Amino acid sequence: MKEASTETPLWWKSGVIYQLYPRSFQDANGDGIGDLRGIQQRLDYLQWLGVKAVWISPIYPSPMADFGYDISNYTDVHPLFGTLADFDGLLADVHARGMKLILDLVPNHTSDQHPWFIESRSSRQSPKRNWYLWRDAKEDGTMPNNWLAAFGGPAWEWDEATKQYYYHAFLKEQPDLNWRNPEVQEAMLGVMKCWLDRGVDGFRVDVMWHMIKDGQWRDNPPNPDYKPHMATYDQLLPVYSTDQPEVHDIVRRMRSLLDGYTDRVMIGEIYLPIHKLVTYYGVDNTGAHLPFNFQLITLPWNAPSVAAAVNEYEGALPLDGWPNWVLSNHDQPRIASRIGSEQARVAAMLLLTLRGTPTLYYGDEIGMRDVPVPWNQIQDPQGLQMPDKNLSRDPSRTPMQWDTMVHAGFSAVQPWLPIERQAAQRNVSLQRNDPGSMLSLYRRLLQLRNAERAFTVGNYTPVYGDHQLVSYIREEVGGRRFLVVLNLTHRTALFRAGERGLMGTVVLSTVAGADDRTLEALMPLEGDEGIVVKLDS
Repeated sequence: MKEASTETPLWWKSGVIYQLYPRSFQDANGDGIGDLRGIQQRLDYLQWLGVKAVWISPIYPSPMADFGYDISNYTDVHPLFGTLADFDGLLADVHARGMKLILDLVPNHTSDQHPWFIESRSSRQSPKRNWYLWRDAKEDGTMPNNWLAAFGGPAWEWDEATKQYYYHAFLKEQPDLNWRNPEVQEAMLGVMKCWLDRGVDGFRVDVMWHMIKDGQWRDNPPNPDYKPHMATYDQLLPVYSTDQPEVHDIVRRMRSLLDGYTDRVMIGEIYLPIHKLVTYYGVDNTGAHLPFNFQLITLPWNAPSVAAAVNEYEGALPLDGWPNWVLSNHDQPRIASRIGSEQARVAAMLLLTLRGTPTLYYGDEIGMRDVPVPWNQIQDPQGLQMPDKNLSRDPSRTPMQWDTMVHAGFSAVQPWLPIERQAAQRNVSLQRNDPGSMLSLYRRLLQLRNAERAFTVGNYTPVYGDHQLVSYIREEVGGRRFLVVLNLTHRTALFRAGERGLMGTVVLSTVAGADDRTLEALMPLEGDEGIVVKLDS
């Protein structure tokens, strides 16, 4: 059991973070693509929902080869999304509502149209040549090593003009920066300082574990667990192209910069096993505040796996390391498509009652599902470059479903990606006043979480788990105690509360109308039901 603090928690510990994909949240100017003014128009909704912080995926100038993750200017806004003045207006409105704004930072690579890379590519003698990862071909003319790109194919691109290869962990239009170069470090810290001075409240750092590569450029070993349905990148284990020891020095420098400001946060995108993930908190918590924990995205959805993962994570956290949880994001299938709409309600209760900071992906609160995108409309490079793998991320990036109007209230014109066919039945407007809806469940969970310190900073104690159930207690030091029991199956289940001396009242159930029950000694749960019980003192 981790002990909770009685002090007033920092906002990024007590609040819920809401990730929105700016192309798909709200189109204010009628071009079919979401923008900053559209986000601004929907801030009242986010405040009503109860989230504390808004994380916006990249909005910088970009050729859009990877929809904003190929950046050509780190300190401006792409005209598709608006202007710097629009950004300042959005930031001011977010702050006026007592909320925070987090930007995506993409430090591992730039666009090949960034002035830095254009200069680097111009000549082997360029002052910025060493800002990127250039290597000679082997003596036999082949690539420097066997490293693969995440979006398919080799990770090396030949430059005919200068007769060298450059490394790209993703698209060839996304050359990787050389983070061993102090000039690169200073330039990117300068980017961070620019936005911090502008007032942003922190960063989600894209592919943090990629930033440093092996200095000897050794080949990655084969993956013995590779299966044909997996991405071609997974044919090798990226032990030399990612997660190098020196990356922690970089993360510590970033954190030191943020610590020079008041109340800012750094979140790291890191797809690694728990024992490696927790190292990104840094020595004495001088690394990322929140290394993203993606276990609820990657694990099999069953009670034994989930219970074991929660307990392993709690046990692996360093002293004072703050946990965090995620169900969906812009790179992964939506939770409702992975486990079904019924279990998605249980997952919502899990996400919002576990110890730590939850991140909520836009649309999950109304039960949005992955939307089938016709082949001729696929835009995601991951899907286009591996067409036989069905790996496009477009289905989880489709426009937010606001109401029953044309294009679900997202835009007055045809959106950049198709709208879900069930949008007329699954949208904010219909669900807002329906007490049994997914949106009402999320809002009630957020209200409970925001009202009770037991859920924001309270202790976590596992109670019982079996092949169906996961249960735990959240308790404020010297305050209220809540029992959470989750049925991760479609079958009815029994929770033996009497054996554990637990008594109390159900204050929230994922099943509509099933609140205000007394906790029974043998407590029956419906299939796909989760309950929160206020325990008697």
